[in-house]
Formats: sequence, C-alpha cells, structure tokens
Amino acid sequence: RSPVDVTLIDRRNHHLFQPLLYQVATGILSPGQISPVLRHLLRRHENVSVEMAEVTGFDLERRVVTAAAIPGETREYPYDSLIVAAGAGQSYFGHDEYALIAPGMKTIDDALELRRRVYGAFELAESAPDEAQRQYWQTIVIVGGGPTGVELAGQVRELAVRSLTKDFRTIDPGAVRVVLADGGAEPLAAFGDRLS
Repeated sequence: RSPVDVTLIDRRNHHLFQPLLYQVATGILSPGQISPVLRHLLRRHENVSVEMAEVTGFDLERRVVTAAAIPGETREYPYDSLIVAAGAGQSYFGHDEYALIAPGMKTIDDALELRRRVYGAFELAESAPDEAQRQYWQTIVIVGGGPTGVELAGQVRELAVRSLTKDFRTIDPGAVRVVLADGGAEPLAAFGDRLS
C-alpha cells in the first residue's frame, strides 16, 4: 500500500519454505505445498511486478541490475533502492566432492533427490538376496545434527514405522536403522545444553 513500485527478480517462480523440505524428502508433503508461486502470493499488490530472471550483475553507479531472462538476452532494471536476498547454499566444509554422495537440503530438487534415495533404499532392500544386504539398504545415515538433520532423521523413522509397514513383502520397514552423525558435541548444539 506504499506509494512505491517494487520489482522482484528471481530465477525461480516460487517462494520456498525451507523448514519443511524434510517432509517433501520423505513424501509427507508435495513440493507445491511448500513452494507457492510468487505471482500468486503477490497478486493483490498492484505495485509489485515479478520478473523470472537470473541476476548477473549490478552497476551501482548507474543504479541498474542486470539479469538474463531468456538465454542470450540481457535486461536492465533501474532502481532507487536495492535489496539483495541471495539465499543460502550448502556447505561441505571444504569438501565439495561430498555433494555427489550426500546431497544438501536447500532446494525442492535436493528434497526430491533425497526422497528418491530413501525410497530407493527400501526398494533395494526388498529385492536384496540376503539379510546382510537388506540391513545395508535399511541403514540410512544423515550427516548434520542441526534442526534439519534431526527432523529428517525422525521423519525417516516415522515414515518407515508408520507409513510403509504394509507396503513391502520381504522386509520390515520398521527395522530401518537411522544413524545421525554430527561433528559437534551433541545434536541441536545451537539450542544450548539443556534443550539439546
């Protein structure tokens, strides 16, 4: 309702509520339930325009944002005030090669990849020829004892014990072993000793 014009530039057309990504990863929620379309969210604000483009640079002297909306095409967006909300990226603490075997949990694609891996592990356990291989595929290791890791560990266990128990013939999903690994002294360390 302020007398200003707002231009929102984002390379994705949706807003993501990251705290619920772990529920997408375990199939409890669908991606659309935690990622409403930006245009829909802002439809009542006539002074807001949404541009789906990837910001490629800033010219602070000219007060212009440069973005690529269509491959090979660059657009400029003039501004009076600039707010940069770059988001967050996954950190592997100097070991980016871990990304191949341990996807992060920052995007819908990450959550869907984790879902594929969790459900895929149960499928491989179901078709495993012996008990040792079944136990191998029914062991899920989650690295990171922060809120997301703890929530994901609990949700994987909940999925196995409550949701998948009647879906398999040769394995007991309730026998899944969830290992939560963290380099700190305790899980949820940021919550303080008493709450951790």
